[in-house]
Parts: sequence; C-alpha cells; structure tokens
Amino acid sequence: MRLFLSGQGGFALAVAEAATDRGHTLAGIATPATRRNRADDGDPLNWDRVRAWAYPRRVPWVDADQLRAHHVPTDTDVILAAHSHAFIGRATRARAKVAAIGYHPSLLPLHRGRDAIRWTVRDRDKVTGGSVYHLTEHTDAGPLAAQEHILVPPNATARTLWREHLAPLGVRLILRVLDDLAAGHRVEVPQDEARATWEPSWSRPPLVKPELPQLPGTTAMHTHPDALYRD
Repeated sequence: MRLFLSGQGGFALAVAEAATDRGHTLAGIATPATRRNRADDGDPLNWDRVRAWAYPRRVPWVDADQLRAHHVPTDTDVILAAHSHAFIGRATRARAKVAAIGYHPSLLPLHRGRDAIRWTVRDRDKVTGGSVYHLTEHTDAGPLAAQEHILVPPNATARTLWREHLAPLGVRLILRVLDDLAAGHRVEVPQDEARATWEPSWSRPPLVKPELPQLPGTTAMHTHPDALYRD
C-alpha cells in the first residue's frame, strides 16, 4: 500500500523503515520544520531524522504544521500518524482511500492527550499498553483498530517505558493493522466514552475537554482543543 506518514523522531523513523521493509511505499511525509534553527531550514543537520531519511529516497516532504489535503497524493491508501502532534483535519484524512490511523501509547480510552506515558508513570499504573485507532475529529477518540497491554516494569520512567516497551509495541501494532488493511480486513471497535480520561500536557497550558472528566485541582481554558486545529 501507499502510505503518507505524519510524525517525528525515532518512532516515526522506525515506523517508516518497518513499513517499507514490509513492502509498503511512502507517498509522502509530514514532519516538523527545522527545530533547532527554523531560519536555516536548508541545512539537513537541522532536519528531523525522518525528513533526513526521506530526502535521499526522494520522498516528498511538507512541514507538519502546514499539512493540508492537497499535500497528500490522490493515490494514497493510508494516512499514518506516528508520534505526530499536528492534528490531521477531515479534508486531509479524506484523501486516504483506505484509512487514516494513528498510534497512542496508552490503553485508550484511558490517558488521552499528548503526555499519556508521563501520566501513566505519575499515576503508578500497573498496566498500560498501546492502541492503534482511526483518526477522527476528536483527539485520540476514534475507533480502535488494534490494542495490546503490557505490565509496567518496576521503577519504570516515562523514557524507559516508551523506548523499551511502548515504542516497539507501536511499530508491531501498526504493521499488524497495515497487514489487516492490505488484506481488506478493517477493524473498528468504538471506544468506551464512559471510561475515557483526558490529562493536560505537562509543557503546555491545559485545555478543557468538555466530554471528559477534568483532573481534580487543574484549571482549564474554555476552548476545546479540537477547535484549535485547521484543515
């Protein structure tokens, strides 16, 4: 299948390599623009590692913050979000002929939000896992395509839990879902909204999710985060 990848860092690179090794083709990628020095975007040393990996393979690139429908080729089968913090709008998702999916490092609907692993460790959860889900208008809330749990190792940190367990699990689950979709098998299990939780980002001001319970003691802006993103 032809994939359009939106993501960044080591996880997105691992997904790109695993997917192409599996025989899939990357039709394009969206990663953050130059992070260390946006004014010097022409220097490959400043690029996200996924963009640097894609460049010699002639995979088209677009700044993830600027991703719009017209950037996704019409022959794209699957849009794949792998450690992507850029919302992928409805018109953009519609460009995928088969599915638009993403990976979240929690047992959705638990720990929705961008810092799920930190909250898992902070809450001393004994069990966590990873979820591949279909992208929708609501953050981390689409139907599940695959999910698997793991036991949280003693003394795990957010870094070790991600690198040693949840990132490798994510690659495996994404490949499983791609295999399913390639075989014409589409899994969509609705998330249980009654059990959903949303925690704010550790590095950004908290934003309210009206449909989810707010953590005790937190304050929130009166803006739904989904309303902040554009197509």
